[in-house]
Amino acid sequence: MTYVIAQPCVDVKDKACVDECPVDCIYEGPRNLYINPSECVDCGACEPVCPVEAIFYEDDLPDDWAWYKDASVEFFNEVGDAGGAQAQGPYDHDHPKVAALPPQGK
Repeated sequence: MTYVIAQPCVDVKDKACVDECPVDCIYEGPRNLYINPSECVDCGACEPVCPVEAIFYEDDLPDDWAWYKDASVEFFNEVGDAGGAQAQGPYDHDHPKVAALPPQGK
C-alpha cells in the first residue's frame, strides 16, 4: 500500500509534502507531483501538510480520482526508480492522463 497524489495537486504543486517526506519519494512532473509506490514507506507524513488535500492513502482515493493510483504506477514503470527525487530533479513529462487534463484553477 502507498499514498497517492490526486487531482487537487495538478497545476498547483505546493511541495510542502516534498519537504516533509523522510524518504524523498515524491517526484515532480511539469503539472503534478508523484509518489513512487516502490519507495514510499507509508509513513503518512505528507498527507496532513498538503494545503490542497491532494494526498490520499490508496484505499481512500475518491472514486473519481482512483485512476491516479494506476497513473503513479505506470509513471514509475516508465521512468524507473531513481532512488530519490532530489537527486533526480524534475521530470520533463507527466503521465499522459495528467498531461491531457485541462488547466486547473489555482
